[in-house]
Amino acid sequence: GYVFQNPDHQIFSETVFDEVAFSPRLRKLPEEEIKLRVKESLEAVGLTGYEEQDPFTLTKSGRQRVAVAAVLAAKPEVLILDEPTTGLDYAEQRSMMNMIRRLNENGSTIIFITHHMWVVAEYAQRVFVMKDGKIMLHGSTREVFSHGAELEAASLRPPHFIEFSNALGYTFLTPEEMISCIEGVTI
Repeated sequence: GYVFQNPDHQIFSETVFDEVAFSPRLRKLPEEEIKLRVKESLEAVGLTGYEEQDPFTLTKSGRQRVAVAAVLAAKPEVLILDEPTTGLDYAEQRSMMNMIRRLNENGSTIIFITHHMWVVAEYAQRVFVMKDGKIMLHGSTREVFSHGAELEAASLRPPHFIEFSNALGYTFLTPEEMISCIEGVTI
């Protein structure tokens, strides 16, 4: 299932329920199965109670959640999100990425495309760096962020904190990770 970068290019129904029910209806599933899928999908994205809302009256974050729920209702094996944090403020970005993390922890395979390196550092398990349609670098998040020069060649820059930790000879992905490591060291 694919979620567009701009949910307004994906959403078209007059209610959240109809938007999320579209794919199951297209597959001619029984009405009870459709209702169950809509319920589960809206619960997964934190939109229970919004069934009768016009999706276009929701915030950008809300519309992105509707788009994710609509794809989840199809029960895809893999969920691909194109720039899921674009146009969101920091709190909405965190909320969106925490929702995506929960979906992954509950068994969904997630692929997200982003230029926000802090999102990669904090939420990705494996990273593929691409430039001009070619994979330039891939590996665990820590492995990829330890290759600063190769990232720069792809016009990407690690978050400042990671650049700082790399300069110290370690690749910490978050300040919390560094603090945890320091707390365990006896001087």
